[in-house]
Amino acid sequence: MTPHQLVVLGCPGHRRAALFAAAARAAGRPEPAVLPWSAVLRGRYGLPPGAVVRVDSPGEDPEADRLLRGPVLGAGYAPTRVEGGPAWYAGVVAALRALAARPGVRLLGDPDEIAAMFDKRAAHARLAAAGVPVPPALPGGPPSGFEELKERLAGAGMRRVFLKPVHGSSASGVVALEFGPGGRVQATTSVELAPDGLHNSLAVRRYRSAAEVAELVDRLAPEGLHVERWVPKSGQGGRAADLRVVVVGGRATHLVVRTSRHPMTNLHLGGGRGRTDLVRAAAGPHWPELLATAEAAARCFPRSPMVGVDLLPHARWRRALVGEVNAFGDLLPNLPGLPDGPAPGLDTYAAQLASPAYALDARTADAVPDAWRTARCDA
Repeated sequence: MTPHQLVVLGCPGHRRAALFAAAARAAGRPEPAVLPWSAVLRGRYGLPPGAVVRVDSPGEDPEADRLLRGPVLGAGYAPTRVEGGPAWYAGVVAALRALAARPGVRLLGDPDEIAAMFDKRAAHARLAAAGVPVPPALPGGPPSGFEELKERLAGAGMRRVFLKPVHGSSASGVVALEFGPGGRVQATTSVELAPDGLHNSLAVRRYRSAAEVAELVDRLAPEGLHVERWVPKSGQGGRAADLRVVVVGGRATHLVVRTSRHPMTNLHLGGGRGRTDLVRAAAGPHWPELLATAEAAARCFPRSPMVGVDLLPHARWRRALVGEVNAFGDLLPNLPGLPDGPAPGLDTYAAQLASPAYALDARTADAVPDAWRTARCDA
């Protein structure tokens, strides 16, 4: 047993754990143990002395999901159900804080920062307070339903907005809502209205009936909704585009362009990978500013070794707003590191293993590239 044993809190057998283990082997490190999220949620697990725990997503573990959301949804539980976000959030945060309190355990990821990233209102407020550009949010608390939302949007002069469940992820429950002349309304979303609840679907659909839109919002409202202005994004190939930037140790290491004919660009909803070289050419001298915006967002979470930052480019790729900061935004298989970043050619997991947070002994500390020893932006 090594003095510091690396353990992955995740889902055994899932590709996240497998890809990270492959990167560890390639780096000459011992195979990390995998601690199942379901065991942590039940409170029945053991850890070796000196365990250093990498926190990975609980989202791919059906057993963990049922433990978190099942008691709330009861007999209507299904993995595709949208509802149950507040219960999921409370359970994950409580488990991480309990794990962090165990003697001799060090988490690679701060529970309070992960909690803030999984609270869209808190994350938006933290970024805005630090001067990081974000889309304008609807003032006041979460709307109680469609009628209140409509009135408050009219008062704020906002006709096109995104509705995001406060504790959602992977576009679960997200609605692109727009009001037109004559009282017309349209909602674009992957949410399917069903008698037994709201279900995530892989098909993006549009609701144009005012009654259906009102029902959709009314049924989402108990989840808590973060509402922000829909900012027109730059495009590529006639499709809307945004950027997922992985920031490791304060430096932007990886970037993927996501394009879609829908407002949501998530790859599992039909989005596709765009071309980074075209973005660099379109941004021109503003390219470093795009990366600096992602790094500024990451600095708002200084105890998180890695974050995935979703940038919403606008003004023809000259500027960007931060739409999301994701604690587990590194599942980008076969994506090499940026050639002018600190991890050129490495995938997202190999880059993290080469970063300062994973320097668990003298040998790995000496191997940290110099590029990580000086941040891009010191401000």
